[in-house]
Amino acid sequence: MSTHPLAHRARELWEELAGPAGSFTPEGAVTVLVSPESGLCPSGWVGVVALGGSAIVTVPNEQSAATVRAALPGLPVEALVDPASLRGVLPVTGTLGPATLAYVSPERFRPTTGPSPVERLPAGHPALRALEAAAGQDDSAEASLDEITSPAFVVRAHDRVVAAAGYRDWPRRTAHVSVLTAPEARGRGLARSVASAAVAHALAAGLLPQWRARPPASRRVAAALGFEELGAQLSLELG
Repeated sequence: MSTHPLAHRARELWEELAGPAGSFTPEGAVTVLVSPESGLCPSGWVGVVALGGSAIVTVPNEQSAATVRAALPGLPVEALVDPASLRGVLPVTGTLGPATLAYVSPERFRPTTGPSPVERLPAGHPALRALEAAAGQDDSAEASLDEITSPAFVVRAHDRVVAAAGYRDWPRRTAHVSVLTAPEARGRGLARSVASAAVAHALAAGLLPQWRARPPASRRVAAALGFEELGAQLSLELG
C-alpha cells in the first residue's frame, strides 16, 4: 500500500465515507462492501474509490455484491475506475466520473496571485448564484459552489464576480475544494488565483485540501498549485 504522506489521511476519509467496515486492503486488493448509505456514490449505485494501489467498492445490496464480486477478479485496480473496462464485465447503465482525487500538503503548496485582487464574500452571497447562472448548469453542478462552508474567494470584473472558489468541510478534517470561472473569463489564470486563496485558508485551519476533478483544465489548475493526484473515484449504475 502507498506510503505517500498524504495517502493515509485520504484513505481514512474514504474509508469513513464508505461506511462501517470500509477499509483499504494491501496494494492490488479490492474490498467489496455492502453499504446502502455509502458516501462514495448516489443512493442505489456502485461506488469505487482507488487510492494508493488498492480500492474500495461499495454496493447497495447483497445481489449487487454477488454480481460485482464475480466480475472483478483479474481486473487491475486501475481498471476499476475505467468505465470502458467495467462495461465489459458488468451490466453498466450509467456512470458518473471518473474523477481524479488530488491532495496537497503545506510543504508542497504553491500559492499564486494574479493581476486582479481576490476578495472574500460570505458563502451564500447572491453574486455567487449569478456566477453559477452565467457558467451554466453543468459547470455549476460540477463546481458545487452552493455547498461550500468556507468563505468564497472571488475576483470581479466590471463589478461582477467572474471567478470564485471555496471549500466544503468534509469528514476527517478535509476541505473539499470548489472552483468556478465564468466562460468569458477562462484562460486568464483567475481559477488559480481564487483557488490558491481558498487552499491557503484551508491549510491555515489545519485541513487537508482535496481536489476532485474530471475536466483536464481543472486538473491543470490543481497541479499548478502543487496538488498531487493519488487516486480516482467512479460511480456506476447497474441494470
